[in-house]
Amino acid sequence: MNKVVLMGRLTKDPELRYTSNTNTAVCSFTLAVDRRFARQGEERQTDFINCQAWSKTAEFICRYFNKGSKLAIIGRIQTRTWDDSEGRRHYVTEVIAEEAYFVESRKSEGMPDRTENVPGDQIDGFYPIEDDDDLPF
Repeated sequence: MNKVVLMGRLTKDPELRYTSNTNTAVCSFTLAVDRRFARQGEERQTDFINCQAWSKTAEFICRYFNKGSKLAIIGRIQTRTWDDSEGRRHYVTEVIAEEAYFVESRKSEGMPDRTENVPGDQIDGFYPIEDDDDLPF
């Protein structure tokens, strides 16, 4: 089984490209993921993990996340190799993000709040209840 779950912050804005032959979206980004534990008296260490996302997931990440955004991804580890023009072999291990999720609200990330001009009682189609006596809980 090859399954990865990561939560971290983007180290820079994700980069969106499209493949030349099929025009498929591909997004490259690096997540800074804190390790769970730290030795006593030391700071917690961080791993910087290279990731890629494809198609709709790539477009979603590039549209809604930027440098410093916290996100969670589910995917798989993938390795690949290639030879450069001088004949040297290169190896890369990266995470292919198959799912991406918001972890923080846009307000806590310092992002603009899209509900600024919406009356407080109409945000996201929800309206306040005057009396909660009829609620079943």
